[in-house]
Amino acid sequence: MTVADLAFYAFSIVGVLAALMVTLSRNPVHSVLWLILTFLSSAGLMVLLGAEFVAMLLIIVYVGAVAVLFLFVVMMLDVDFAELKSEMVKYMPLGLLVAVIVLIQLGFGLGAWASADGAMGLHQAKIPDPAQVENTKALGLLMYDKYLYLFQLSGLILLVAMIGAIVLTLRHRRDIKRQNVLHQMWRDPAKALEMVDVKPGQGL
Repeated sequence: MTVADLAFYAFSIVGVLAALMVTLSRNPVHSVLWLILTFLSSAGLMVLLGAEFVAMLLIIVYVGAVAVLFLFVVMMLDVDFAELKSEMVKYMPLGLLVAVIVLIQLGFGLGAWASADGAMGLHQAKIPDPAQVENTKALGLLMYDKYLYLFQLSGLILLVAMIGAIVLTLRHRRDIKRQNVLHQMWRDPAKALEMVDVKPGQGL
């Protein structure tokens, strides 16, 4: 067994365990930290596959931006975790039923899996020769030429996720006095001011 094989198994095991801890961790902050470890393990696998550009994207974009954004949102949200756990327990039977159905469907799909004749050749035809086209250029041709609409759709999904995070954190508390700039600009001076004639020797 070579060093590359050992690295592959190490990154794979760590990635799978970290992904499980993302869903099993009780503390949401710990879940985000486990998610960062999952991204780092995936980046290591990409390096072993020769996709260094994708590995750097995982580290810079997902670990450096998306995961940090998740961490800030989780820490800023004033979530009642006791209430969430009670709701989760209430819907646990339905969730387990859906999970069992999905696992059965995956089992049927994997059991009936069969490779078509010439499938490997068609798969290899999509991959350009590394000696002629660089890894970054080949990835750019696939993302911005062949799969442009899917790439734009993924950006739209991220935009919806960002709007959802803003909606979750934007809360109007009525027990706090806030400044209304438009109300101050549109007020009538005749109604806002009152002239009082104070005579000498008298107080207000």
